[in-house]
Amino acid sequence: MIDFATVRPIHTERLTLRGWRTSDLGPFAAMNADPEVMRHFPACLDRAGSDALVERQQEGLRRERRGLLAAETREDGVFIGFIGIMRVNFGGPLDGLPEIGWRLARAAWGQGYASEGARACLAHAFASSGEAEIVAVAPQRNAGSLAVMRKIGMQRDPADDFEHPRLTDYPHLQPCQLYRITRARWDEVQGAHD
Repeated sequence: MIDFATVRPIHTERLTLRGWRTSDLGPFAAMNADPEVMRHFPACLDRAGSDALVERQQEGLRRERRGLLAAETREDGVFIGFIGIMRVNFGGPLDGLPEIGWRLARAAWGQGYASEGARACLAHAFASSGEAEIVAVAPQRNAGSLAVMRKIGMQRDPADDFEHPRLTDYPHLQPCQLYRITRARWDEVQGAHD
C-alpha cells in the first residue's frame, strides 16, 4: 500500500478528508467487518475485500482526483471512515454521474461528521469541477444516510426510486432512493446558511 500523500486534503472544523494510508487498513477492515456498520449492504467485507476497496479508491484518486477519502478527526487524528465523491458505475442511466457517499465507524455515529464532511466534499466538487449535479443513493431502509442527504440540501423525487441492479439478490435492501443536488441548489443552500 502506497501512502497517497499527493491528494490535497479537505479540512473542516473537525475533520480532515485525505488520501488513504497503510495505517488506515486495519481500522477500515474492522469497520467493514462490523455487522452494524454494514447492515445496509449485502454483507460484511473480509480483510481482502476491505483492502481491495481501498485500492479501488486510490486508483480513482490517481486517475481523476475523485474518490472516497479517508476521514480522520482533526483533534486526535483518529481514522473514522470515508467520505467522498466517485462516479456511479453500477449500470443504468445514472452511470458516470458523480455520487457522494460515506461510511463511518460506529464510534463516530451521531456526531454530525457525515454531514460535515459531505458538505465540504460538495463545496469542493462544485468549486473545482464543471459538474452540474451530484447524486446520492441508499436503500430506503437506511434512515441515517437518507437523513444526511436531506441535511446537506439534497432533494428526492419519489419517481426516481429504483431497484438497484447490484442488489437484486438482496430484496431487503430494495428499493433504493435517489437524491440529487444541482450546482444552483447548492448555491441556494449555501446562501441560506450565510
